[in-house]
Amino acid sequence: MKKNLPILIALVALLVLGVTRYEHFLSAYNVTSFWRYNSMFLLISIGMAFVIITGGIDLSVGAVAALASVVSALASPHGALAGVIAGSFAGLAVGVLNGLVITHMRILPFIVTLATSLGAHGLALLLGHNDAVAISSDTNFAAFGQGDFLGLPIPGIVCAAAAVIGWIALRSSRFGRHALAIGGSEEASRLMGLNVDRTLVFVYAVSGLLAGIAGAILAAQFGAGQPNEGVGWELFAISAVVLGGTRLTGGEGSIAMTIAGVALLGLVFNLLNFENGLGYISLSAYWQSVIRGLFLLLVIVLQARVLGGKKAVKVAR
Repeated sequence: MKKNLPILIALVALLVLGVTRYEHFLSAYNVTSFWRYNSMFLLISIGMAFVIITGGIDLSVGAVAALASVVSALASPHGALAGVIAGSFAGLAVGVLNGLVITHMRILPFIVTLATSLGAHGLALLLGHNDAVAISSDTNFAAFGQGDFLGLPIPGIVCAAAAVIGWIALRSSRFGRHALAIGGSEEASRLMGLNVDRTLVFVYAVSGLLAGIAGAILAAQFGAGQPNEGVGWELFAISAVVLGGTRLTGGEGSIAMTIAGVALLGLVFNLLNFENGLGYISLSAYWQSVIRGLFLLLVIVLQARVLGGKKAVKVAR
């Protein structure tokens, strides 16, 4: 619990700042908008958490979400469900491909997922003819990103379900135990008789599936498939996961604290947008990417120092 205190304190501090500085910070509109928009980032971060827990990395999630948004838009004339399923399946297919190449060809995950990221982005541009693809107005597909159910935003409900399933899977399932074991030592896991390759394929499939669902939400929210979206999303996800205490070396992680990491990063940008609205700053999308990158660098440096300190203590003992 101690190691989680800094991020929890930071969350509380940002909430207090928002409440005291901005009149409409806790308005229903801001809260639901925050939940609705950050649902996409939470989905890819949950998938990224499982990948990093195994000691891997998935640099393709942003491009996969963009591809899935285009596929969802193209399928939306056939109905809302068809749009969601098509986008989800596109993400799942790329995730399975990542897992199979990594496990069967023994290529480093960052190389494989970087390659599939380029491929997914190119395919998204090809399918969209280098432009956004409008969703069908004849179906209620837009409700998947813009609608509410029982007063709650549908993307938030989807995220909550994914978070609960992910939390249970990591804590209480054989799959979760195997993922943690592989992250601790892949070689030892193989010697113990664990089916490492199958688990890794499943992990990357989950990451791809969640990125696909995020892409479907993206298309539904913006009313069009966005082949040029998703740039830097992998940085956001990695930052959120590592902020939540998951080691980049694998073997340890938490879905609950990943959610806290997403909330923290989301709050930072939410507060910056409020400042932008007050006219104190002007924050472009490019600067948001710079901030994400700096956040990731800072977190990695801090984590490396903490892990290095622990190793030094062990050596001293």
